[in-house]
Amino acid sequence: MSTILELADVAVSYGGIPAVSDVSLRVEAGSIVSVIGPNGAGKSTLLNAVMGVLPARGTIRFQGQELRGRDIESRVQAGMSLVPEKRELFATMSVEDNLRLGAFRHRAAGRASANRALEEIYALFPRLQERRRQKAGTLSGGERQMLAMGRALMARPALLMLDEPSLGLAPLIVRDIFHTITELRRTGVAILLVEQNARAALQVSAHGYVLETGRVTLQGPSAELASDPRVVELYLGHGTQ
Repeated sequence: MSTILELADVAVSYGGIPAVSDVSLRVEAGSIVSVIGPNGAGKSTLLNAVMGVLPARGTIRFQGQELRGRDIESRVQAGMSLVPEKRELFATMSVEDNLRLGAFRHRAAGRASANRALEEIYALFPRLQERRRQKAGTLSGGERQMLAMGRALMARPALLMLDEPSLGLAPLIVRDIFHTITELRRTGVAILLVEQNARAALQVSAHGYVLETGRVTLQGPSAELASDPRVVELYLGHGTQ
């Protein structure tokens, strides 16, 4: 299996204060990799650095190409998509218009290509098709998360990065979202998942990293992390979710 994303000694600082320090990780093509850890550990900062939202030191390679100096749009064009924690939808625009904005990577292919992508998203998220004429601002929290994911997938990315997709959602909706993440793996897209719900993240991913105070403190196959006594104590507890 080929490596689609590789980070080597990546560091990010805010005003000279380190937020992420010497982080190295790999995502294989078609796999799901999770990054878990406490609030404020630098998980979102790491994703924003990969996407080019924040400047970073170290090496970030996507599909074998060094990304240094490339802006956000060129990274999207290369096949990367990020669903940010705040989802950042256009509240006064319809669901369908929000989705179509995500297809700009394929604008040269014309409207027919965008329409095919839209049908794929509606097949994945039937609720969005039901709500396609509603304004995004009127959707429930779970529907907004579906829309944010759908918009990112309209670009048909090779790598989808998800920042806290379960944040603020009811348990039943969280289950649906993680079921969809599992289904996406079958389409061939690789997923880098940042998530405070460690149990759910480790259940759907093949490999996991624990990020604490900006550093990777543990990594390994997700099943092994899920049984690691320290991970159980700090992030999983002894009950079920």
